[in-house]
Amino acid sequence: MGRYFHSNSVAYASLACGFTMMNSIFSFYYVKIFLDHYHVSQAWFDVAQVIYLFWNAINDPLFAYWQDNSKLEIFRSRRLNVLYGAPLFALSFLLAWFPWGDYASHPWLAGVHLLVALSCYDAMFTFIGLASCALFAEISDKHEDRLRLTRYTQVASIFGSSSVFFSQVLCDGLNNMASFQMFVVVIALISCWAMYYTGTHVRTMYDNDVLDAVDIESPSIPFKGNDSSGKKKLDSSSLSSFTQFKQIAQQKNFIIFVTINFMQIFQSIYMSNFLSIFGDELLPQHVMSPFYRKFLYGSAFIIPQILVLCLSPVVGRKGYYRVILWSFYFKVFCAVVVFMAGRHQYMLLSLFMLIEASLPNTIFAFFNLPVSDIIDADQERHKRRLPLSSSVFAYNALFTKPAQSLAPMMIVAILDRNHYQEKVSGDMTTIQHQELSSAMFTVACAIPFVIGLLQILVWRPYSIRDSHITIAKHVES
Repeated sequence: MGRYFHSNSVAYASLACGFTMMNSIFSFYYVKIFLDHYHVSQAWFDVAQVIYLFWNAINDPLFAYWQDNSKLEIFRSRRLNVLYGAPLFALSFLLAWFPWGDYASHPWLAGVHLLVALSCYDAMFTFIGLASCALFAEISDKHEDRLRLTRYTQVASIFGSSSVFFSQVLCDGLNNMASFQMFVVVIALISCWAMYYTGTHVRTMYDNDVLDAVDIESPSIPFKGNDSSGKKKLDSSSLSSFTQFKQIAQQKNFIIFVTINFMQIFQSIYMSNFLSIFGDELLPQHVMSPFYRKFLYGSAFIIPQILVLCLSPVVGRKGYYRVILWSFYFKVFCAVVVFMAGRHQYMLLSLFMLIEASLPNTIFAFFNLPVSDIIDADQERHKRRLPLSSSVFAYNALFTKPAQSLAPMMIVAILDRNHYQEKVSGDMTTIQHQELSSAMFTVACAIPFVIGLLQILVWRPYSIRDSHITIAKHVES
C-alpha cells in the first residue's frame, strides 16, 4: 500500500504544482495590470468585481452538484475532470495578459476585459479546484495519509509558487510586457502538462464505486448497499440539491469553518493582490533595493509551502485545531507590535508584510483537513454510499468566495479615497503622498488584527479536534 499511496501522492502533487503555478501569477498581477497598465476606472472595476462576486459564489455549488451527481463518467470522475479541464484552465489563465485594444480611446473595453478574464478564469479555477479538493478527501480517509498528501502538495507548491519569483527576476514583473507575456505562455504550457499527469495517474478509494454509479440507469433508486452495521447506505444522487445543501449547512462545525475560512480568504486575497502595491509605497527605494524588493515579493509565495512542511509534524502531534488557533493569536500579536512601532521601522515593517502575506496561506493549506473531517462526518451521519466531497467544498465556497471580490473592492475604494489615482497619474503632492502611506499602514495593521480577533472567537467552539489521534473508520483497499 505504501508504494501505491506514495505514487498517488506524486500524481496528486503534480496537480498542485500546475494549479499553484498559474494561480500565484494571476492573484499577484491581475489587479496591478488592470489598474496600472490598462487603467481600468474604479466604476468599471467595481462593476466587474460585483458581477464576479455573484458568479464566483454560484458556480461552486452548480459545478459540485454536477460532479457529485452526474451519470457521465467524464464529469463524475475527479481524474477526468482534471484531465480534460486542464487545457481550458490554461487558456482562461492567459486571457488577462494580452490587451484587447486601445483602452485610452475605449475605457469600457478594459472593464469588459476584466469581467471576462475574471469570470472565465474563475469558472475553470472552480472546476479544477473542486476536483482537486475532492481528490484530497477521496484518496484516503486516514489522517496520516492526508498529512502525507499535504506534505507532497506543499513540496510541489514550492515549485509552483516560485513562478512569481522567476517572473520578477526574468521579466522584471510587468515592466517588460513582451517578456512577461512569453513567460505566462510557458507557465500555462507547463501547468497544463502537470495537470495532465495527474489526470492520467491519480487514483481514489471510490474509483470502482464511481463506475458502478455511472452504470446505474435510474437515479430514483434511493439506497445502494449496506454499511458495516447493516444499515442501508443512501445514494446521494437521489437527493435534490436543496436537500443536500440543508443537510450539510445545518452542521455546526461546517458553519464555524466557513466563517473563519471567509475571513482567511479575505486576508489572503488582500495581501496577494496588493503586496507589491503596498510594498512599493511603504518601503522606499533607499531602504530596499530592487533586488531585495523582488526577493520579498517572490518569497511571499514560496515561504508558505516551506512553513507547511515545517508545521506538518506539529499538526500530526497536536492536531490542526490547535495549530490554526495559535496562528490567529500570532497574527494579532504581530499587528499590535508593528502598529506600536510605527511605519518608519522599515525592516520590521518588511518582515511583518512577509509574515502577513505568508501566514494566512500557510494555515490555509491545512484547511483541507477540517473540510475532509466534515465530509467524513457527513457521510457517516447520513449513511451515504459515496461522500459528497465536491458538494461540501462547493457549499463552503458558496459562502467564502465573495471574499475574493470584497477584498479588492474594499482596498481599492480606500486607496482611491487617499489619492492612489493621483499616484498612478503622477500628480501626487507631498501631503497626499503622506496620507496615502498612512492609510496603507493603517490598513496593513488593522486587517490582521480585526480578522485575527474574530477568528479566535469563532474557531474555539469547533468540536472535531482529535482526528489526528483517532483510528480511521475505513481501511484503504
